[in-house]
Order: sequence, then structure tokens, then C-alpha cells
Amino acid sequence: MIRVQREDFDYGKEVAALSDGNTGVGGVCAFSGLVREMAAGSEIKSMTLEHYPGMTEKALAEIEAEALRRWPLEKTLIIHRYGRLEPGDQIVLVAASSAHRDAAFDACRFLIDWLKTKAPFWKLEESDQGGQWVDAKDSDNTAHDRWLEKKD
Repeated sequence: MIRVQREDFDYGKEVAALSDGNTGVGGVCAFSGLVREMAAGSEIKSMTLEHYPGMTEKALAEIEAEALRRWPLEKTLIIHRYGRLEPGDQIVLVAASSAHRDAAFDACRFLIDWLKTKAPFWKLEESDQGGQWVDAKDSDNTAHDRWLEKKD
């Protein structure tokens, strides 16, 4: 399931829904990304996330489909927020459920690693020094690239 939304989400409720009523699920793994108060040595006042509706959901669906192709998953979830967010706010939730924990762990990490580099979101961080558009970091690209070799 994929949702791109302005409003916040309930982490516990969203994660619980991945196994609710399914006794075949043996593991659920989830990651939630938050707005930090510091980035590159500057205090962040806010972050504004922009996206292109339709294009963003299509890219996220492709990432989700690749995870479902690679691992035996029961369900997946990608929620990504847009709009103006402040330090401590939730930005993203990725989660996967499976009969086995290894598949859930690997799929969850894959989802966030590919989302960070392949999903069309643009981030504007605002600090005392003004606003700055943020690109993917080298570490994000390295995390993405390691999955190019791993096709479980």
C-alpha cells in the first residue's frame, strides 16, 4: 500500500495493520524517518517536501513492486508526507510483513534505501542561513547501489 499525504500518520496503527488477522505473519519490520533539528551543522527550523502527484505514486509503486518481487512478503506499506514539517515530525514510514523475519528486515531496508534515491521528492531545509535544497547524499547512493547486486 502506498500513500502520499500532507497529514501525519499513527505509526502504531499503521504497523499493526500489516499483521492484523493474518496468523501467517511471523515478522513485521518498520522504519520511520523524522525531521532532524540539525543538518550539516545548521539548526533546521523546518523542512518543506514537494512532489509531483501521479509521478511520485508511480515511482513508489515501482519500488514496492520490486520489493514484492524479491521477497516473500505478506504486505508492504509506504507512507510519505509532503508540505511543511518541523523538527520531530514524521516524514516517512516504510514497513514489510512476512512469514519470516529476514524477508521483512531486508525488504524494509530496501524500501527506504531505494525511496531515498528513486522517489521524486524535493526537500527544502530552512535554517538561520536561509533555505537550501537538499540532494541525496553519497551514503544514500551507496545504500541504493548495494541492492543492485543483491537480488534474493
